[in-house]
Amino acid sequence: MAFKAKKEEGKILDVDASMQGNLTFKDPVNLRINGKFEGNLETKGNLTIGPGAVVLGDIRGDSVVIGGKVKGRITAKQELLLQSGAIVEGDISPVRLSIESGAIFEGKCSMLAEVLNAEELARYLEVEMNSILEWANAGRIPALKQGNDWTFERKAIDAWIAEGKIGR
Repeated sequence: MAFKAKKEEGKILDVDASMQGNLTFKDPVNLRINGKFEGNLETKGNLTIGPGAVVLGDIRGDSVVIGGKVKGRITAKQELLLQSGAIVEGDISPVRLSIESGAIFEGKCSMLAEVLNAEELARYLEVEMNSILEWANAGRIPALKQGNDWTFERKAIDAWIAEGKIGR
């Protein structure tokens, strides 16, 4: 397993290896996967899946660039770029999406909006919609009531998650 930090490019973590498990980064990082990874990746900052890389699992990140193969769900809170030669099999949920000529995408795309309804937020947080409605009715989640419906600002939800208040 090889981890390399390159100072001239900022804090970059290169993974040139075959790994299995879950990786979660709570602080921003520039992570580049160049080998095979099986498991879930959750990052803040930039995540790049290199041209020869294979990822089997779900990805959640801010800015995600795919050059290799990914089989799993991808949620990109800022942007998702599928480079020429990328192969993505699975549903994607980006705020912004760019697909270069030559990239292959097989799945469903749901663009993340700045304001989410309860159903969209449940998918975004990967929890039951009943939990979202309970939290909103109890005032435990940042929400606005419009008529009979709850709405949620994505940025306020992201801050709420970052503060560790989810589920409290």
